[in-house]
Amino acid sequence: MSKVCEICGRGPKMGANRSHSNIQNKKWRHINLQNKKIDGKRVRICTSCLKTKYKIK
Repeated sequence: MSKVCEICGRGPKMGANRSHSNIQNKKWRHINLQNKKIDGKRVRICTSCLKTKYKIK
């Protein structure tokens, strides 16, 4: 299952953990995806798109 919003296309971004000695460890920052039914179809949608969808209606 992909970690990409089906509405806006946003996906995971690369981030960095920094230790006290400033050593970098790479990590993924995933978006908050929810499974919702929209117009009778199951969609993986991010919460920011979900908020704007209900603001428009």
